[in-house]
Amino acid sequence: MCGRFELHSAFEIIARIFGLGRTTVLLPPRYNIAPGQDIPIIVNEGAGRTLILSRWGFLPHWAKDEKDGYKMINARAETAAEKPSFRQAFSRHRCLVVADGFYEWKKEGAKKKPVYVRLRSGKPFGFAGLYSDWNSPDGEAVRTSTIITTDANGLLAPIHDRMPVIIPPDQYALWLDPGVHEKDKLLPLLKPFPDDELELYEVTPKVNSPKNDSPENIERPRK
Repeated sequence: MCGRFELHSAFEIIARIFGLGRTTVLLPPRYNIAPGQDIPIIVNEGAGRTLILSRWGFLPHWAKDEKDGYKMINARAETAAEKPSFRQAFSRHRCLVVADGFYEWKKEGAKKKPVYVRLRSGKPFGFAGLYSDWNSPDGEAVRTSTIITTDANGLLAPIHDRMPVIIPPDQYALWLDPGVHEKDKLLPLLKPFPDDELELYEVTPKVNSPKNDSPENIERPRK
């Protein structure tokens, strides 16, 4: 699964990697992004790529309760194209969730130690995501999103059996193309990311609380 990530890169770097124009969205560094918070996603609704904010926790348009979003922070790659909650979004509302890295927790006896995972290049990347526009009972319009997960690669497998899908840059255009609906073109993108392009290391247990939002969260331990 993917339940916590971070994004600290400046917008200029993100714009260059993802092919974005200007934005009015403020992107302060955030080192402990948790479900229920607003997250930056990149969409293409027919007029090119745009960076917007959405609430992390997917709500299909027919959802009755905003709390249901906490149950759908992730969508499984194996079922996202068919499951009623995600089927329409998979066909028409795909996005990239922008991140610099994500956290997982490694079991050691009765304890769980946080580890940080990022690209070896240190560059920001895009998780495969889906988004939805939901209206609350009070009429408030809320844009929500989820991160797609798949089987863990060899690097992550000793820690967790699932990992978030990371879309390679040369596949951004396909994943975001609003004119592509065919599952046979999209599902092959939802695979484990190559082991040799990722690195991980243990980080401070302060990451365990989303209240701790500091660059210290991603620092390597001192030897």
